[in-house]
Amino acid sequence: MALDDVALDTLFRQSRTHNKWTDAPVTDDELHALYDLLKMGPTSANSSPARFLFIRSQWGKDRLRPALSAGNLDKTMSAPVVVVVAHDPQFYDKLPTLFPHADAKVWFTSNPALAEETAFRNGTLQGAYLIMAARSLGLDVGPMSGFDKAKVDEEFFSHRGWKTNFLVNLGHGEPGGTYDRLPRLSFDEACFMQ
Repeated sequence: MALDDVALDTLFRQSRTHNKWTDAPVTDDELHALYDLLKMGPTSANSSPARFLFIRSQWGKDRLRPALSAGNLDKTMSAPVVVVVAHDPQFYDKLPTLFPHADAKVWFTSNPALAEETAFRNGTLQGAYLIMAARSLGLDVGPMSGFDKAKVDEEFFSHRGWKTNFLVNLGHGEPGGTYDRLPRLSFDEACFMQ
């Protein structure tokens, strides 16, 4: 069944990247609901390599601050939650549970390049699912690059070995805290059929 126009507007057509935030908090229950929805998106061999750090405390934001570019500093510090979307390079250790009907772990332990590509690609997909899930639950997002990934990895993930991909500011967007919609490529510019 196709989604109605309200849902399509919420997810795509009227959605924007938010840069200003209200003081409304994002609760633990909302973060759990967000993860419970995004985790259902498909990944290769159900690998689920994405890992998410939800930063809400001032202490956590102060640790993140040195890694941010100047243009992303204010909007990130004022967001109720900053999500570090990362991936676990050793995601395959979970495959006996996540993909129990085959010995999929060996596919990746025997091929480090495939493991790296799979972790990055599927972790990125799961980051996109986070964006769509947040919008579905009435939250606003501000995904971004513009930060030093190595600093984030060192500060937050050195003991885990996870690798940062991108950041998503999360909360309830302030009216007027978005820019006008920028152009998109037409079908003919971005697609072809054979």
